[in-house]
Amino acid sequence: MAEPEIPAEALGDYARILSEVASTGRRLTREELESRRLLGREAAEAGHQLRALVGMHLAETRTAWPRTATASATTADSVLAAVEQAVDAFAEGFERAQRLTVRREEAARREFIDDLLYGRSDLGRLAERATRFGLRLSRAHAVAVAAGPEAYTETDPVPRNVEAALLARFGSRKILLTTKDGRLVCIAPGSQPDVLRYFAKQAHAATDGGQVAVGRPHQGPGGVVHSYDEALDALDLARRMGLDEPVLYASDLLVYPVLTRDREAMADLVRSELGPLQKARGGAEPLLNTLSVYFDAGCVAAETARRLALSVRALTYRLERIRQLTGSDPSDPVHRYTLQTAVIGARLLDWPAKEL
Repeated sequence: MAEPEIPAEALGDYARILSEVASTGRRLTREELESRRLLGREAAEAGHQLRALVGMHLAETRTAWPRTATASATTADSVLAAVEQAVDAFAEGFERAQRLTVRREEAARREFIDDLLYGRSDLGRLAERATRFGLRLSRAHAVAVAAGPEAYTETDPVPRNVEAALLARFGSRKILLTTKDGRLVCIAPGSQPDVLRYFAKQAHAATDGGQVAVGRPHQGPGGVVHSYDEALDALDLARRMGLDEPVLYASDLLVYPVLTRDREAMADLVRSELGPLQKARGGAEPLLNTLSVYFDAGCVAAETARRLALSVRALTYRLERIRQLTGSDPSDPVHRYTLQTAVIGARLLDWPAKEL
């Protein structure tokens, strides 16, 4: 699209100022400087380019100077000083207007992101605002969230580097990258899972091994907040369950919300199956951790002992102690499912740190 044509009035009374300066050698008055700033602001608001406007000033200087200036070096110095003053004041007004516009755009973008991720706005109005930021909320979208060792803002190097990598790889695809509560957030069309996979790879590296969670694609304006909540829940689940995978997919973790849907029933299972472990020397946590690692290792004693830095004999003693206290044998398939479900429930409910 062609740039808007700059009218001659954009320079105001610049030629008159040069003429008077050439005749008297005076400096620009306070009123003239303020007028130049106002002209700069109006030019910025009209969408003109500062480079072109400076060029117009210089062209007007070349045109006006031969008619007004003498050959005196003092006069030439006065005119050049006036040109510097006039252009500097004009550029100052232009840049102030641009900074104000940028701040307004940033505020509007942040308000939109907050409304989008919290679902606080009217969905129809939200969909209309989304087009301004490159999203078509009538379609399915998915959200990925990356948590690093520190909190990030949009101006920090980490999110800027990740955004640059995404733009270099995917160009103008409908992607929105932002930060929220110190985490990196990427919103992408649900039909393009490669975008979030690449974001996860870049974010994991940029955050020095931070963990990334990816929500499922969901349709419509409310789909973004739904997917965002799933990603946050996956990160929280990873913390409670000790999951250390670099990338977590909400679709792979659906069993955990199912297990805790009836919280009272799960708490009752944990108390009845694992409560007796609290009688052990050192409390329940060491034996609970042993069970967790044992199940993660596929119930293979040698691998479990290696992960726990124990001898197989010491591990066997722990498993026997668990059997004595709970009445359930971890190596017995009949008991294993109940024990493993109880262990998962304990992690989800943060037991024994919290009373059930």
